[in-house]
Amino acid sequence: MTSCVHDTAKQNQLKYTHTTLVDGDAYSFFQIVGETALVGVKSAEEAEKSGDAKAAEVAGKVKAYYSELIPVLDSIATAYQIDFPIKGIPQLHESAHADSAAVDSSAHAAHAHAAHGHGDYIHHAQHELATVKFKLTQLTRNTNAELQKFAEAQLEKVSALYKEIGGKEEEHAHH
Repeated sequence: MTSCVHDTAKQNQLKYTHTTLVDGDAYSFFQIVGETALVGVKSAEEAEKSGDAKAAEVAGKVKAYYSELIPVLDSIATAYQIDFPIKGIPQLHESAHADSAAVDSSAHAAHAHAAHGHGDYIHHAQHELATVKFKLTQLTRNTNAELQKFAEAQLEKVSALYKEIGGKEEEHAHH
């Protein structure tokens, strides 16, 4: 009987206090990489429509990576009881153009739009992937072995993509 009460108490704590089963570093990873991926898909879609062939090629690769990453992040977040996407991350909807004020209120999204305005999507994509690489590198040192394995596998993919779109390996995210 005691174990049932303990389990119920644990479930209620998670349900009502938004407690997660990860530490602060892993939560930060989901917050930053989740936002980067969600906004990155939208930025890539805009770059694909820009008419710049090189930017469109890079955008297609970046969009494919993020589109593959988001469901994996969602699955892991669910397993560790993290609300994903984390509140405050701009949501991507078909009505994003009609409700652009909500998306534009994010400084991150505004930065993405500014990057497109200057026709420098490729540099912007490199910077965002450098951020993802940095956070994945941190996650490889997390105390959770499953998150370490996930980070190591993703780090190989993002590093390859980063090099493929012209990123220099010695560059680091400045966050």
